[in-house]
Amino acid sequence: MTASQPAGGPGRLVLLTTTHRVAPGLLSWPAWQALRGADLVLCGDARHPQLPYLREAGVEVSVGEREARALVDACAGGRTAVVVAGAEGEPRLTDQLARLAGSGREQMPDLELLPGSYDLPGARLLDLVQVMDRIRLACPWSRERTSADLVKYGLEEAYELVEAIEEGDRQALREELGDVLLQVVFHSRIAEDDAEEPFSVDDVAAGIVAKLIHRHPHVFGDEAAETAEDVKAHWLRTKAEEKQRDSVTEGVPLGQPALALAAKLAGRARTAGLDVPLPAGEGVGYALLDLAVRAEAEGVDPETALRAAARGYRDAIRLAEHT
Repeated sequence: MTASQPAGGPGRLVLLTTTHRVAPGLLSWPAWQALRGADLVLCGDARHPQLPYLREAGVEVSVGEREARALVDACAGGRTAVVVAGAEGEPRLTDQLARLAGSGREQMPDLELLPGSYDLPGARLLDLVQVMDRIRLACPWSRERTSADLVKYGLEEAYELVEAIEEGDRQALREELGDVLLQVVFHSRIAEDDAEEPFSVDDVAAGIVAKLIHRHPHVFGDEAAETAEDVKAHWLRTKAEEKQRDSVTEGVPLGQPALALAAKLAGRARTAGLDVPLPAGEGVGYALLDLAVRAEAEGVDPETALRAAARGYRDAIRLAEHT
């Protein structure tokens, strides 16, 4: 043993990270073991949300920033120090430690990064809700918006999402999904301010969760579904029970693009086993109706087919412009 290496070795320095997306105090078992077994627990932020819970659990925490040199010394002799990291980590401290270790002149403790809590799938949605709430309160434009004001943006984002999917552009798909998600969160935040019938994004999520569970008895219940057609039959049956509609045409939005509307009506009639002759009439509208119904019967989405043809037409126009 050298004079520069005290009895017990260089010790252990643990950087404990936590996520603000999980309730404070809900730490992993390795985190609690490290905290309870440490000779010294430090935190540079006196307002750190974990502090009340650590103290309640009997963990003594020393508050205040420490230099890397002091922490290395505190670990000497085989002791363990745990640093409860702030929301941004501890970039200044880790940089200092890296410089000390890189000098080659220091007996460094064993350095360990220990996640005390983890983000669950979907955790970043909490960030979106918080950001939207702040924007709604602080941004003059956003504060004045109503759901009616946002209708055109919702349509634009939906069409841009469709374009990204049909173009096979993965980067654009990710971005456009975010823009559509923003519309959902924005409308939900606006709804919270309604004086008569307020609801939140949690209410929206709860509603769709309940609907999905109810309409998938083959997943969450005792029914069986071996094929996609079985699933569709379950969906239509449970949907009909929920809505108790008098007509298969109820619930078909008339404001959607005309080809999609015609195909949707044809699909409802076919699924219900109704043999409905097309209305007689002259002109382009009735010819398009006939094409849309034929496309639906053949399993072709007329909107998708026409967009694909239109893209080919667009390319032909561009070619003609440069020849």
